Amino acid sequence: MATEESRRIKDLDTLKALGHPLRMKLYRALQVTGAATASHLADQVDEAVSLVSYHLRKLAAHGLIVEADSRGGDARERWWQPADASISTRDEDFRDAPERVAVHTAVSRMHARQQSEMYESFLDTQSAWPGDWRNSAFSSEFMLSLTAEELHRLSDELNEVVRKWRAQGKAAREAGDVEGRENVAVHMYGFPFRT
Repeated sequence: MATEESRRIKDLDTLKALGHPLRMKLYRALQVTGAATASHLADQVDEAVSLVSYHLRKLAAHGLIVEADSRGGDARERWWQPADASISTRDEDFRDAPERVAVHTAVSRMHARQQSEMYESFLDTQSAWPGDWRNSAFSSEFMLSLTAEELHRLSDELNEVVRKWRAQGKAAREAGDVEGRENVAVHMYGFPFRT
């Protein structure tokens, strides 16, 4: 990562750049691998290298990814990495104009669909995972009665817990402790609803 900070996207052009489904998949793949070339990513997303390169340049133009140091091999290949440890958006940054609301809603829906597809893919293949991984995977739903401020504090606490575990996994990988480690997705939502 270029920084260990989280970036909150507030401008519409950057949100639109991220709002393309393939770009979101490429960004997510870079979050997992840390750094990759267009060729590596094209294999992961099953798209042409030229198309992947185009979308990587769009992400870079908005500062979402940056060039990484070459990892060897062909010196002509460009390596890319996420510019920040994570990204987020908030409704409050886009509610000042109808177009901004519509774009934020559309990008949020696309992101939620991709998260759902990731989980459904796990469900489709879970029998192929070893028992300890199947026993550790979870899906939880909690119905709480909170104020808006309490929901905000809950979000902050949950994000802090995830940041702690992300740092622990990163430190272990950097120390060469990769035995038994897999990429793990953690999706959390917290939102009001009425019955």
